[in-house]
Amino acid sequence: MAAEVAMEPVGAHRQRDRLVITASALGTVFEWYDFFVYGTLAALLGRLFFQVDSPTLGFLLSLLTFAAGFLVRPLGALIFGYLGDRIGRKYTFLITITLMGLATAAVGVMPTYAAIGLWAPLVLILLRLVQGLALGGEYGGAAIYVAEHAPTERRGFYTGFIQVSVTGGFLLALAVVIGTTSLMGEAAFNAWGWRIPFLFSLFLLAISLYIRLKLNESPVFQEMKAAGRRADNPVRESFASGPNVRLMLVALFGIAAGLTVIWFNAQFYTLYFLQGASRVSEGDARAIIAFGVVIAAPSFVFFGWLSDRLGRKKVICTGYLATLVLLFPIYWMMAGAANPEMVRAMEKAPVVVSMPDGCEYEPFAEVQGSDCARALEWLAASGIDYRKQPGDTFLIRIGERQAVQGFDADGLADALRAAGYPERSDPATRKLLPILLGVAVLGILSGATYGPVAATLVEMFPARIRYTSVSVPYHIGAGVFGGLLPAISQYIVVATGGVFAGLWYTWVIVAIALVVSLLFLPDRTGTDITG
Repeated sequence: MAAEVAMEPVGAHRQRDRLVITASALGTVFEWYDFFVYGTLAALLGRLFFQVDSPTLGFLLSLLTFAAGFLVRPLGALIFGYLGDRIGRKYTFLITITLMGLATAAVGVMPTYAAIGLWAPLVLILLRLVQGLALGGEYGGAAIYVAEHAPTERRGFYTGFIQVSVTGGFLLALAVVIGTTSLMGEAAFNAWGWRIPFLFSLFLLAISLYIRLKLNESPVFQEMKAAGRRADNPVRESFASGPNVRLMLVALFGIAAGLTVIWFNAQFYTLYFLQGASRVSEGDARAIIAFGVVIAAPSFVFFGWLSDRLGRKKVICTGYLATLVLLFPIYWMMAGAANPEMVRAMEKAPVVVSMPDGCEYEPFAEVQGSDCARALEWLAASGIDYRKQPGDTFLIRIGERQAVQGFDADGLADALRAAGYPERSDPATRKLLPILLGVAVLGILSGATYGPVAATLVEMFPARIRYTSVSVPYHIGAGVFGGLLPAISQYIVVATGGVFAGLWYTWVIVAIALVVSLLFLPDRTGTDITG
C-alpha cells in the first residue's frame, strides 16, 4: 500500500511529467549527438587520423574505432549501473553526460596524423573509449528515470520519447555537419571545419547540465531508499539469481541485439551504402538520411504508445518480422533509384574476376601483395559489384569485354566507363522519391522495434537492481551487435565483392532476435514496477 501511495502523484503532476520527459530526452539527444557525430564523419576521420595507402583500410579502421566506443559500453553499464542502483538515477546520468561532452570536445582540438603521427589514432581511440563508458550509463538511467515517473497505462508512450531521442541525436549530428559544410564549403570543412561539430558539444553539455540539475530523483528510487530496500551490491545480485540472468540473456539476444542492428542499418549502413555502392555524394547522402530520420522520428513515440494498448512483445515481434521481409527489397529499390546507370551496367555487363591460386585480398592489409589483390581492393573501394571464379590466370571480365592481365587502375576505370558504369550518381537521372521512401521505411521499422523497448526492459527487472540489469544486456547487445555492424557489414562487402552481401549480417541477427523473443520474452505490459 505504501508503494501505491508513493506512486499516486505520478500521473497527476502533468507539469512535472513534461519536465521529466523534456529534460531526460534532451539530455539523451545531446549525449547521442556526441557519440554519433563521429560516425557521421567516419569517412573523413579515416583519412585524417589513419593515413594509410589503402583508402579501404583507412575507412575500415575508422569504423573499427567507431565500434571501440560500443565495445566498452558494457563496462560502463556495470560501473554506472552500480552507481545508479546505489546513489540514484539522477546523479548517475549527470556524471555520464559530463564525461561524454568533454571527451567529444577533446576530439575537436586533437592534432591529426599529419601533426603527431601514430599518437593521433591512439588518442582518438582512447577518447572513443571514454565516450563508450559514459554512454554505457546514459541510456539505462534516462529510460528508467522516465519509466519510474510514468503513469502505468502510458509507460510506453512516455519512454518512447527517450527512444526517439537517440534518433534525435543522430539527426542533430547530421544537421550540424550539413549546416557547417554548407556555410564554409566542403574544402574548408575537410581541412579544419570538421572540428566545429565536436566543439559544439560544449554548448550542448552546458544546456544539458542546466536542465538536468532541475530534476528530482525518481519516486521509485526515493521510496526504495526510504524503505531501506536498495541493493548492497547490485552487480552481484543481478548475476547471482538464475531467473534474473535468464531474463538478461533474453534482453540481450531477443531485444538489444535485434533492435540495434535495425537501428544502425537504418542510420549508418544506409549512409555508407549510398556513398559507396550507389556513389551518391557525401553531402547528398547525408541530406537523404536526415530526411528519413525526420519522417521516421514520430514512429518511435507512436509504437511506444501502441505497445501500451497491444502489448510490447506483439509490437516488437511484428517489427522484426517486417524487417526480415522488407530489408533486401528496400535496398534493391534504393540502389535502382539512386544510380540507375550503375544497376543497368551491373545487369548488362557483370564484372567477373578470374582468380588464380594465391590471389587473396586482405581488407586489413595496408598494401596488397599482388596485382590480383590490388584489383579487388580497387573494385571494392569503387563500390563495384563483382563475382569471383577460379582461373589459371588473373583476368577481369566486364560483360563481353575483358581487361588485360595485371592491374592498371586507369585502364580498368576506362573499361568500366565504356561498359556503362558511371563514376558517380547523376542527380538528373536519380529517382529521389523511392530513395526517400526506402530510408523512411527503414526508420519506421526501427521505430517499431525500438519504440517500446525502454518500457519493456524496465518492466522485466526489479527496482533494486534495475539500472544494472537493464544497462548490461542492452549495452552488450548495442555494443557487440550494433556497434560492429558498420565494420562487419563493410568487411563482408569488400571481402565478397557483393554490394548487398553486408545486409545478411542484419538479417541473421534479426532472425535470431525474433525466435528468442517469440519463445522466451515475457510480456509484462502495464505491470507494477515499484517492487
